[in-house]
This record gives sequence, structure tokens and C-alpha cells, in this order.
Amino acid sequence: QVQVVESGGGLVQAGESLRLSCVASGSIFGINVMGWYRQVPGKQRDLVARITSGGSTNYADSVKGRFTISRDNAKNTVYLQMNSLKPEDTGVYYCNVYVNLRGYWGQGTQVTVSS
Repeated sequence: QVQVVESGGGLVQAGESLRLSCVASGSIFGINVMGWYRQVPGKQRDLVARITSGGSTNYADSVKGRFTISRDNAKNTVYLQMNSLKPEDTGVYYCNVYVNLRGYWGQGTQVTVSS
């Protein structure tokens, strides 16, 4: 079994920064893709950013130039540095890790950006 735990959310003002962290633990035999998704009430969970084991990254157009995803393979950890936050970045941020041929979700961490 694999456990995924996010941390780092909170309430900030527009223009400020936050850093999210996600740690995967358990029976892990190599993590392929790690990613961050955002969900707001009544809408689907959308990709924010993801990174492969080799370091290739993808970002949603809305966060390009402001957010940076990175990972520490030795620690099974992925980070999301969020700068210049906007009210529309508000939502629950979920971490997903693809390991052992399936994806695992964390419980989510709330990010609220006030104007």
C-alpha cells in the first residue's frame, strides 16, 4: 500500500507565495509521474503541474511562469512553488503519484488566495 500526504496550504493575499509538499510512503518500487491537481466546488479536478522521474514537466497555461514543480526522488517528495498567487488559484490542491502501475491520491490541502 502507498500513502500520499500533502502539506503547505493556507490563506494568503494576492501576490504572495506558498510552497506545497507531498510525500509518498509505503511499498514503493519507483515513482513515475508526480503531479498536482486543483479542484474547486462543483468542478472537476484539473491538472496544475506534473513531473516525470526524469524531470520533464507540464503546466496548466494559467500557472505557467508563476508555479514551479520539482521533486526529490530520494525522498519520494514533490513540491509546488506557487508565486504571484491570484484569487483564481484558490482551491483544494491534490497530489497524485503514479507508482507500482497505478495512481494514488492524497487527502488534499486547501489554498485560499484573498484579493
